[in-house]
Amino acid sequence: MALTGKTALVTGAARGIGRAIALRLAQDGADLALMDLSDDVNGTADAVRALGVRAFAVQADVSDAAAVTEAVATLTTELAAIDILVNNAALVKNIAPVGKMAAADWETEIAVNLNGPFNLIRAVIEPMAEAGWGRIINISSVAARGGLHYQAGYSASKSGVLGLTHTVTLEYARFGVTCNAVLPGVIETENVKAMPKAVSESVKAMVPARRLGQVDEVAHLVAFLASEEAGFISGAEIDIDGGTRLNALTLGSRAELKERADALARAFD
Repeated sequence: MALTGKTALVTGAARGIGRAIALRLAQDGADLALMDLSDDVNGTADAVRALGVRAFAVQADVSDAAAVTEAVATLTTELAAIDILVNNAALVKNIAPVGKMAAADWETEIAVNLNGPFNLIRAVIEPMAEAGWGRIINISSVAARGGLHYQAGYSASKSGVLGLTHTVTLEYARFGVTCNAVLPGVIETENVKAMPKAVSESVKAMVPARRLGQVDEVAHLVAFLASEEAGFISGAEIDIDGGTRLNALTLGSRAELKERADALARAFD
């Protein structure tokens, strides 16, 4: 299998896209280091082991630099040095216009969605460079392209992830470490499946493909970027959104925009 002998660290691995990525990398032979705040991450670890590879899970807050350093040390001891990092953990804290958004909510979104990837990259990248091989995949969002109503913190943090991706490439590509960003549109996670049907249909209508993305589709893309075959791809921003970036998620009345923002928050959480 393509990733046999590699160790992959996936954050936000308890459910949704993160869990799907972990399982896909395990199918390719990678051992999995899993990180999430929820103890549901242990269920992902069990599912990974059932595929015949090793897994170890830790509960840690990606926004806490000291906790990340400690968690990575534990994972490295239990498994091996991290070869592949997937920064997937993210959240939407509040749905409100900028003028009514609490500063604390903004700070939380920046801390988790932008500081989190920085903390993880800082913890693993020097050993990758010394080994002469590494793969970093940052899960950004279609929200990074043009912003979303009532989601300033989420949009800004996911835009920041793109800048981080570019800088890491400039600094580390020469050492065999690639860094790319994946920008999902609306993906049909369990939260999204819970949308009222009318809202779901409204969101689908904004997607040129006229459907929602699947978690496995994101996972397949990540698995390719983690592979040997993707060694000359770095600093890329890869959209997986059914063409959403070419359409507008920003059209409609204020009430319609608020309803759509609430629905999208489920998709991006």
